[in-house]
Amino acid sequence: MKEHIKEKTNYFALFKQALKGDIKHDFTEGSIGKAAFLLAVPMVLEMSMESIFAIVDIFFVSGLGSEAIAVVGLTEAVITLLYAIAIGLSMAVTAMIARRVGEKNTEAASLVAGQTLWAGLIVGITVGLSGIVFAKPILAFMGASPSVLENGESYTMIMLGGSITILYLFLINAIFRGAGDATIAMRSLWLANGINIVLDPLLIYGIGPFPEMGVTGAAVATTIGRGVGVLYQLYHLFDIRRRVGVQAQHLKLAPQILSRIARVSIGGIMQFLIATASWVVLVRIVSQYGSEAVAGYTIAIRIIIFTILPAWGLSNAVATLVGQNLGAGKPERAESSVWQITKYNVVFMVTIAVVFITFAEVIIGVFTTSTVVINYATDCLRFISYGYGFYAIGMIVVQAFNGAGDTMTPTKINFLCYWIFQIPLAYGLANTLGLGPLGVFLAITLAESLMAIVGVWIFRRGHWKLKEV
Repeated sequence: MKEHIKEKTNYFALFKQALKGDIKHDFTEGSIGKAAFLLAVPMVLEMSMESIFAIVDIFFVSGLGSEAIAVVGLTEAVITLLYAIAIGLSMAVTAMIARRVGEKNTEAASLVAGQTLWAGLIVGITVGLSGIVFAKPILAFMGASPSVLENGESYTMIMLGGSITILYLFLINAIFRGAGDATIAMRSLWLANGINIVLDPLLIYGIGPFPEMGVTGAAVATTIGRGVGVLYQLYHLFDIRRRVGVQAQHLKLAPQILSRIARVSIGGIMQFLIATASWVVLVRIVSQYGSEAVAGYTIAIRIIIFTILPAWGLSNAVATLVGQNLGAGKPERAESSVWQITKYNVVFMVTIAVVFITFAEVIIGVFTTSTVVINYATDCLRFISYGYGFYAIGMIVVQAFNGAGDTMTPTKINFLCYWIFQIPLAYGLANTLGLGPLGVFLAITLAESLMAIVGVWIFRRGHWKLKEV
């Protein structure tokens, strides 16, 4: 009995340590389980906060009707292309920082961090200006109806115009994750989301002294929240007491480091561009069936993201452990970390799938009262949930490749599973066989399951252990 109490006390103490952060902990030594736990807890909570961004706007905007939801859905589909760039760069940054930290070369890690800020600034300004100028044509290309175009232009303009906040949230958190300093990444998302949750209803519906901005208010609230989160990140990034602390000399342009970040990130960017561009095509197929179909699809995908992003938190823990252990010359420990965290992820995702399949209609009903929208969203949520066990395995293995700096392998897997398999299948099932949006939902499940099978087969071959970054 005393031993049982002691175990509980130790577990609680470990949880507190994970939340507080331990900048001195060496993730290349000791228990893999403990290392995984200390990284995974803040990373899961971080991704939970990121997933709240995806669902809070829909929750508050849903009161404005299906057209407002469609605006958010169509814009989000385009922003996923920006996410692809941000996540692709983040993979390179995490891999390079983790490898340098594993080698105990913190000066080199800080230099990579400084150059990462330049990379984010360049991309952020480019995408932001393009979004401001071409917001309306972008929505039109996505199949928006005239009324959606009229109501949604300002929302899209603000969301894309604030691209730099999205990029820096991803990139600076990638620095902290690669260094094993995951608690700062977690706290920055908590802060950003807290502000977004408070401002959303105030700006959308004009509560109190705030102006009633409608769907545009959601964009303003989200951008302000993210901006404050970035300021918090920068405050800690320039703290030299942390594992990676940027100083003036690290901000001097270093073309060789920038080139290496770009080189490693190409595979990551292509990987996620392929994946996210396929999601854009899927939204385009669904949009053929009207705003209600798009609204249902958007609500279901937001709910799915809400659960998948915490699972990506576990995946990010894998990336850090793989990168640092390869840097320390311990490839077998890196591989053991992958399989141990995979088990945790499968249990989590299958549990969520059971809840979604059982209570899909009830969950969807929280976001809309439209019977047509509820029907589309319920079908989408249930069909995609059937593949959650496979997704759990696939996302861990993919992040293991990325943590090793082998970003091209997942790129090839994505191209096969999404462009060669998923898109033709979705189009054929929806249009040729007449299944409509249901065909798209089924194609997503089958493609993600195929990705897990192919990923595990390639991972077991072990070539990722030899990758240099």
